[in-house]
Amino acid sequence: MDGQKITKVVLLACGSFNPVTNMHLRMFELARDHLEDTGLYSVVKGIISPVGDAYKKKGLIEARHRLEMARLSTENSDWISVDSWESLQPEWVETAKVVRHHYDQLQAEEQAKDDVDTVKYAKKRRVKKNCFEESAQRTRKDDPQLMLLCGADVLESFGVPNLWKQDDIAAIVGRYGLVCITRSGSNPHKFIHESDMLWKYRNNIHVVHEWVTNEISATHVRQSLRRGRSVRYLLPDAVVGYIREQRLYTAESEQKNADVILAPLQRYSGASSR
Repeated sequence: MDGQKITKVVLLACGSFNPVTNMHLRMFELARDHLEDTGLYSVVKGIISPVGDAYKKKGLIEARHRLEMARLSTENSDWISVDSWESLQPEWVETAKVVRHHYDQLQAEEQAKDDVDTVKYAKKRRVKKNCFEESAQRTRKDDPQLMLLCGADVLESFGVPNLWKQDDIAAIVGRYGLVCITRSGSNPHKFIHESDMLWKYRNNIHVVHEWVTNEISATHVRQSLRRGRSVRYLLPDAVVGYIREQRLYTAESEQKNADVILAPLQRYSGASSR
């Protein structure tokens, strides 16, 4: 691997995080280990982006609570953070647009660094303008790559009618890249093989095997909470404390949006019928 270019990577996880669990956090660690073990990548940042309330998923509690729980879960991490942009949008935002938003943010941050470095270099060396431009171009080639981090269930949901736009799948997988964590009973390689689009971009999909099986489900966690059962060691302690303080996840909250069609199904079903 001597002389091999190392690509910096930012991992973005989108989802309900209802609530955030230890498995959600574990996915970041697994993805980082897998990518860095290849010798081709260096993971520099992880971002959790909870979906907004307008997603209308059954049992989805308010974004302000899910954001706070995610922040509490990452307070001891030196590389995973929480972003509120998606959660604060008044309407549901497609995942492809969320990925693009974060990509643009990264580009802006890198450009700002380039500008500062160029000014510093100019003052120190007083080189010609064309040298500055070449330096900036070299830096832009080293910009971090954004990859969407997800579980195998998200990958397989690409095949659910009216849940995803095909153009969005192509953009996410083809332009940015995907890191998929396996779970018991899933077969991502088979799903990729059976999908012409995913097969086309298969080299941009990194499948990570979780050898230490961990099947924590947010759905089962909510069920345990409704029944007054302990969820300690399934969630970070700070999150467990917050749920108790706020008295979240009741039988009533689980019925929220029960009679509402999921936002993407509303949007794409209507489009396909016109």
